[in-house]
Amino acid sequence: MELQVATKRLAVKKKKKKFSMTLLLMALPFIILVIVFNYVPLFGWIYGFYDYKPGIPLKDSEFVGLKFFRLAFMDQGTDLVRVLRNSLVLSFLSILVSPLYVAFAILLNEMRGKWFKKFVQVTTTLPNFISWVLVYSIFYVFFAVSDGVVNTLLLKLEWILSPFNFLGNNDIVWIFQTLVGLWKGLGWGAIIYLAAIVGIDPELYEAAKSDGAGRFRTIWHITVPGIMPTFVVLLLLNVSNMLNNGFEQFYVFYNALVADRLEVIDYYVYRIGLESNDFSYSTVLGMFKTIVSVTILFTVNWIAKKVRGESII
Repeated sequence: MELQVATKRLAVKKKKKKFSMTLLLMALPFIILVIVFNYVPLFGWIYGFYDYKPGIPLKDSEFVGLKFFRLAFMDQGTDLVRVLRNSLVLSFLSILVSPLYVAFAILLNEMRGKWFKKFVQVTTTLPNFISWVLVYSIFYVFFAVSDGVVNTLLLKLEWILSPFNFLGNNDIVWIFQTLVGLWKGLGWGAIIYLAAIVGIDPELYEAAKSDGAGRFRTIWHITVPGIMPTFVVLLLLNVSNMLNNGFEQFYVFYNALVADRLEVIDYYVYRIGLESNDFSYSTVLGMFKTIVSVTILFTVNWIAKKVRGESII
């Protein structure tokens, strides 16, 4: 009898081991891709210590040590402070509007008409798959100074006396770009919260209904607490990713009138590296961004472990 039990346990153990190996082999191509595209390029950091010029082999380039680090943090420190300010403010505003994704997911879940619900979900998710070039074209049609739809309408209604420059106004550029990002990502960002709502035990809703709770109280006491862990994890990840604003959005909306407030660190690295051909200096800026982002990630992870008892990584 004991021999049969031991044989069964051994067979189960072998089956689990075989299943684990299968999963590992399935994940291996993706692990290799992550290593190739995320870790192998880190060897390029060595360019930050050389005065590299395109076309000249690295071994023939002059070793300058920390020259470009001093240039970034001392000689041109004001530029770095400016782009860091822009990156942090835009990231903070994006985090500030993140509860709207939760609210939209809840409202979408509460819709009773299936056809209308699918229509709203599809129309709000589609902008996520539109390239930023087309997004800029759409917003230019609506918000251009000369013949934009919004300015034309406001002038005809006599709500304004002269056209308002939405795309080139330095005072509202941060808020305007936050709203653009919200419009593009609202439907897509709500998907993960809809999945979290689906995972809530239906018996909780039935118990609330039997106790006489209305829709609002059911949402407040069941739906919101049910998706709060998901929101907290995504919030912590967004905080740790504050310097990664992206590049495409600010590249297409960039112009001389808003350059001072729209140049984030990703665009700054691109401008220095590819437009000015200063690869060594741009490498140092990229290194700085990576180190700060990793530091913020582990700091947020430590805070989450202390406060929630669970870490995000």
